Amino acid sequence: MGRLFVENFGGKKVYECRQCCVYLTNEKEMISPHFRGSTGPAILFTRVANIKHGDLQQRNMMTGKHYVRDVHCKYCDAKLGWMYEFAVDFEQRYKEGKVILEKSFINEVSIEHDRIPSPPLSLSSGSMSGVSSITIT
Repeated sequence: MGRLFVENFGGKKVYECRQCCVYLTNEKEMISPHFRGSTGPAILFTRVANIKHGDLQQRNMMTGKHYVRDVHCKYCDAKLGWMYEFAVDFEQRYKEGKVILEKSFINEVSIEHDRIPSPPLSLSSGSMSGVSSITIT
């Protein structure tokens, strides 16, 4: 598998994978919390870290036809949502390149004093040998 590289943008309110608690994004990257996913409420973000993308798929959604890729946690492989690659409807093209995270798959965490969150427990308990570095941008 190689070494895992974990990114972190910092922030006072961050979002992490519900399954393994790895950092995903922060509130500054949020475009809108008013989206719906297959499991209920979802959030649209401009930038999300520590994800991997699935195969390109065409989906007919409430707002029209879109070409999307499912996104999964890079660390534990849990499904998190999807990324918009292309929107057929011109008015929906603002979503292209953006990521939807479904609220049922993520945790929202408030961080005090701009403290950098610790790596997930599964990373910090001796298994950090598989992580090449943690970058804060």
